[in-house]
Amino acid sequence: MLSALFQANSLRPRQLLVTQKLLRPQLPVQYTLVLLLWLWASAVSAQPTAWEAERTEMRQFLISTIDEASSFKDRFDAEVWLLDMSGRLERFIDDPQTRLDLLRAVHQEARAADLKPDLVLALIEVESAFDRYAVSSAGAQGLMQIMPFWKNEIGRPDDNLADPYINLRYGCRILQYYVKKEKGNLMHALARYNGSYGKYWYPRRVFDAWERRWRAGNL
Repeated sequence: MLSALFQANSLRPRQLLVTQKLLRPQLPVQYTLVLLLWLWASAVSAQPTAWEAERTEMRQFLISTIDEASSFKDRFDAEVWLLDMSGRLERFIDDPQTRLDLLRAVHQEARAADLKPDLVLALIEVESAFDRYAVSSAGAQGLMQIMPFWKNEIGRPDDNLADPYINLRYGCRILQYYVKKEKGNLMHALARYNGSYGKYWYPRRVFDAWERRWRAGNL
C-alpha cells in the first residue's frame, strides 16, 4: 500500500506539468508578429530622425551667431569691390544708392560668416534675382529665400525677412553652417542649402551664375 502511495505521488509532478501546458494560453503566430512589429516601431519612433537632429543643431548655431554685432568697417579693397560689383548689379537694380546699400550688406554679412561675397551674390541671383519681396511656392522669403519657421526656432518671431540685412544674415549663417558641416565642400553645402542634397543641379546653377557674372577671384 505504501509503495502504491509513493508511486501515485511520483506521477503528480508530471501530470501537473502537462496540465499547465494544456491550460497555458498560446498566442497565434500572427498576433506575435504584430506585437513584435509594434515594439520595433515604438523603438524607432523614439529615436530622433536625421532631419530633427540637424534642425536642432542648426537652431543652436543660428542662436549663437544671429545676434552678433552688425557693425562693419569697410577696408579699401572692400570699397574697390563695391564699385566693381555695382556695375554688375545694375541689370537687376536701377538705383545706384540702392545697389551700394545692398552690396555693403552682402559684403558685411558674407565676411562675418566667412563666405565669399561674390558667391553670395551668385546665390541671390539664383534664389530671388535680387527681389527682396520674393516668396517661393514653399513659402521661402526674401533675397536668400529663408523659410519663416527659423524665426520662431531661434526666438526672433518679429524679424522681417523682407529686410535685406536680416535676410542676408539668416541666409549667410545658414550657408556657413552647411559649409562647416560639409568641411568646406561648397557643392555639398549649396545642395543642402537648397534642400536637394545628393543632387547637383542647384550648385551648378549657382556656380554658373558666379562664373558668368560675379566672380572676383577664386572661391
